[in-house]
Amino acid sequence: MDPDAPLTLTRRQGRIALRMVCVPMGADLCVSLCGGDQAHIGAVAVSQARPSHQPGAPPSATTSVITLAGHMEDQLARNLAARMAASLGGVVSVACGIHLDHPAGSDLQAVVELAEALGVEALGHLAPYA
Repeated sequence: MDPDAPLTLTRRQGRIALRMVCVPMGADLCVSLCGGDQAHIGAVAVSQARPSHQPGAPPSATTSVITLAGHMEDQLARNLAARMAASLGGVVSVACGIHLDHPAGSDLQAVVELAEALGVEALGHLAPYA
């Protein structure tokens, strides 16, 4: 894999499909996570890697989030940006928008699981270049 090339990943569970696109920007990373019935931007998070406040603990990240009115993607964006920034050691932005028409409770859990799996998969591809 070319470390400067965009990485596109998709995952599906039942009726829900998510797509993650990771675009390297020097030592930093720009990520979009979208899917469901209509892709959009509902929240944007930016995380910067930093040393942990606890001696000997792995690096952490400081994160800021902007959430658009009526959207619920803020925690997905925050968690993904923080985990990726801490793992990769740089700045990571995540734009997230996942809309589901008439979601069941299990649909919302599936979105979280898919997003987490995509984050882990992306880190597997990107971490060797960090």
